[in-house]
Amino acid sequence: MLLTTLLSQHPSAIVDIVRDTPVWVGALLAALLALGYSATRPRRVAASRLALMPLAMLGLALWGVQSAFAASGHLPALLLLWALCFVAMLLLGSRAAAPAGTRFDPAARQFLLPGSWVPMALIVGVFLIKYSVGVQLALEPTLARHLGFAIAVTALYGLLSGLFAVRALRVLRLAGRPVLQAG
Repeated sequence: MLLTTLLSQHPSAIVDIVRDTPVWVGALLAALLALGYSATRPRRVAASRLALMPLAMLGLALWGVQSAFAASGHLPALLLLWALCFVAMLLLGSRAAAPAGTRFDPAARQFLLPGSWVPMALIVGVFLIKYSVGVQLALEPTLARHLGFAIAVTALYGLLSGLFAVRALRVLRLAGRPVLQAG
């Protein structure tokens, strides 16, 4: 039974699902929410810290593909699909400007970032995909061998990972450009 069908017919099942979720998943969610919340407020960030969120989301997405579909017999092809979707998102978003209000301080070698809820939304999206896929596969393990399901989940992971990376790359490009002084 699909998770969406189960929850639409038996909404109270969500209580059992959450109760049976390992404690470490809650801890991971708390850490990801803290990371996402930190992005909602203006802050100064070094380049290495700027790369933290895309790397964390990339790891979570690749872990999602591997943990869900390693036994499917399609893992190499799925990882290639993930990489293609990742690169496609990089190519699509690479020409866009950094978020409005973003600046680079060359003296401090830091980026001045405005607060945004977009990273939080992306983090929650990746987590919910990983969580719901895990629950779905626990309910219906044979779904891991269903190629259409694997392709859809993997492509979504690749696109979201690429979106995180392209957002960071757009900001990092500011370090190579002259800073305009407001007057």
